[in-house]
Amino acid sequence: MSINKLKTDKLPHALYRAEQVRALDRTAIEQFGIPGITLMERAGAAAFRLLQSRWPEARDITVLCGIGNNGGDGYVVGRLALEQGLTVRVLQLGDGSRLKGDALTSAEAYTAADGQVHAFQGMPQKTDLVVDAIFGTGLEREVTGIWREALETVNSHPAPVLALDIPSGIHSDTGMALGVAVRAAATISFIGLKQGLFTGDAPDYCGAISFDALDVPAAIYASQILAARRLDWAKLKNQLQIRSRIAHKGHCGHVLVIGGNHGYSGAARLAAEAAARSGAGLVSVATRESHAAFLVMTRPELMCRGVESETALKALIERVSVIAIGPGLGRSNWSQRMLSAALDSNLPLVMDADALNLLCDNPIKRDDWVLTPHPGEAARLLGVPLDEIRHDRFQAAQRIQQKFGGVCVLKGAGTLIDGAGQRPVGVCSGGNPGMASGGMGDVLTGIIAALVAQGQDLETAAEMGVTLHAEAADVAAIRGERGMLAGDLIAEIRALINPELGYADD
Repeated sequence: MSINKLKTDKLPHALYRAEQVRALDRTAIEQFGIPGITLMERAGAAAFRLLQSRWPEARDITVLCGIGNNGGDGYVVGRLALEQGLTVRVLQLGDGSRLKGDALTSAEAYTAADGQVHAFQGMPQKTDLVVDAIFGTGLEREVTGIWREALETVNSHPAPVLALDIPSGIHSDTGMALGVAVRAAATISFIGLKQGLFTGDAPDYCGAISFDALDVPAAIYASQILAARRLDWAKLKNQLQIRSRIAHKGHCGHVLVIGGNHGYSGAARLAAEAAARSGAGLVSVATRESHAAFLVMTRPELMCRGVESETALKALIERVSVIAIGPGLGRSNWSQRMLSAALDSNLPLVMDADALNLLCDNPIKRDDWVLTPHPGEAARLLGVPLDEIRHDRFQAAQRIQQKFGGVCVLKGAGTLIDGAGQRPVGVCSGGNPGMASGGMGDVLTGIIAALVAQGQDLETAAEMGVTLHAEAADVAAIRGERGMLAGDLIAEIRALINPELGYADD
């Protein structure tokens, strides 16, 4: 089983912005008559159940409460812990006299149960668990001053942290850490999953994510259009069809990988083998003449051609279904000629690496391609600083799609797939840090191209390709993240892309 699946297999796929979740909360209260204090009690109870199941040995609990409703949830957790005989200390951050409404009611119920509240002046020397109920989803500006010092103090403490709704300091909509954020071992989100939980900086801060809808009526969700969708292979693999018993290679598409300039033949080789293992009927490689014979020796099923001119490349293009261009392409005159011939074709394209860098020099827009930039390439495509991409990955993916057309796959932790608004943006919740090694993007390029060759539309191919790529990495990471190679993913693809054989979840 994928190690990441343990965190996400029971989570909803619908994702919302923070303002939308607040609207859902109001709908539950105003239209369905559920008192706000009842929702707060349910949130605190759900968090306490998670606390008990994940840390059953914890006997000393420290709850950090802010002055909003997130703090009110924390007071409920504190009261329930007291009722179970645990040692509890609530540390109030901010002026406790500013508590109001349901949060004040929860704080008063905690003190009525003989709970003690102290102004935050630092963390206790020893505690088994910290509950983060400081900011919640309303934070919009950088954390500074005493608040920053408090979050840094929490992070320096050895006790694990359970974050309520979202780790304090993480922006709910973008996933960006606003200067500093709490590093949680687990996060429990309420009513609606926030889109920022799965991308940007957030995967480094959230730990294992859980969700509780707080028993609100399903009808409340009809009031909001999804902001995004969480994507995973467990769901998307169901779109695969069992092949006809009379299928032949011509039915399964022909991928042409263009790349492998001098010194970079391995990139084209990885993309091509990934395409073959992902089910393409035929895979050709157009590369430098000095590389062709070597590549075919390492994987004889690939048809490797030394191509030095646009004319020779165009002859190959006439026989293929889809072009994957960029892995090891480089930025030489040869690279530009290869890209020019690819762009002149009427075939769908998967563009990666230096194909994207060359596109920056002569930007065009078309609907029949998938662009797969990492953040640095995204910054170059948009002509903006890298920090601007980091600040809001959702906006960056949308801007690239609007500028260049087709489908944008913005790679990174929480890869985003934006396809012109036909569907809410997709957010991949799979993958792991072992993927931080060379060649991973080349493998993804080959997978997506193979799925296009087999008849998937571009957006579906991108979504399936990204999640298959992440799932293969999660399976490979069972043997360890550090030292994982891009080629290790290829070894897992065959079983994963044949779920009818029953191997995918072993």
